[in-house]
Amino acid sequence: MDRSEQIQISIREAAQQDIDTIIQIWRNAELIHKPNGRDRKENLHSQLRLPQICVFIAAIKSKDVATIMVSHDGRKGWLNRLAVLKNYCNKGIAQKLIAHSENWLASQGLEIYATLIDDPNDPSMTVFMKAGYTKHKDIVYFTKKKHTEV
Repeated sequence: MDRSEQIQISIREAAQQDIDTIIQIWRNAELIHKPNGRDRKENLHSQLRLPQICVFIAAIKSKDVATIMVSHDGRKGWLNRLAVLKNYCNKGIAQKLIAHSENWLASQGLEIYATLIDDPNDPSMTVFMKAGYTKHKDIVYFTKKKHTEV
């Protein structure tokens, strides 16, 4: 029996009233976020209204302990912002959220899933490799930002 079977994990779709909970989980997990940019509360409220974006929250005994943001562009699904409260790490919660997210993306007609992880972040890389993701060393990622907070 793996750790995720030893505890009861429930997963629900986040609602507008969950924004503060999501941000608190990010902070506790020390997930870098941009509260004055792309992670502004009003941006998160808007994103939750979009059909191609879904945020899931995992709970144990009614306590919210983890979250993940999932999105797609119609071609590829993206798993982002995976965060688990420090006291709940290594209990299989991240794997359950990843699997749940992949199921949602599959229900949207997508067959390829991706994530971007800043290097170094060995714990996140390990979680996704355990879930069957392949690390590509030959991909160069470019961004263009309107300002540093996005």
